[in-house]
Amino acid sequence: MDLTYTRNGDYLFPDLRLEDADLPIGKYGLLRKRYLKEHKRGWYSSLLLTGKLNLYLAEIDRTCTERVELIMNQLAQREGVTEALKAADQMEWVHRMNNIRARAEEIVLSELVYC
Repeated sequence: MDLTYTRNGDYLFPDLRLEDADLPIGKYGLLRKRYLKEHKRGWYSSLLLTGKLNLYLAEIDRTCTERVELIMNQLAQREGVTEALKAADQMEWVHRMNNIRARAEEIVLSELVYC
């Protein structure tokens, strides 16, 4: 591995860059990061020092987002929240979809983020 250095005054600093630093980390990834930092310090440090933290957080975020969408679709079908309801009574549709989203997020947070 060839390292390059940058001189700053009398000191040479290595030019280090995380390879996965540009991966998008959304809401669930940031929540998982905070949880690891506060409650699973060893695991957090291990992921950080091996350079796998951003990749792990991006994967958690992607998984959680997919899972929320899947659960929302299943709950909407089960409860009869359809496009017909949306056309007939928009406020009722919004109310029920917000309720479904809150329940789906609660399930995902307890199963994947805070475990």
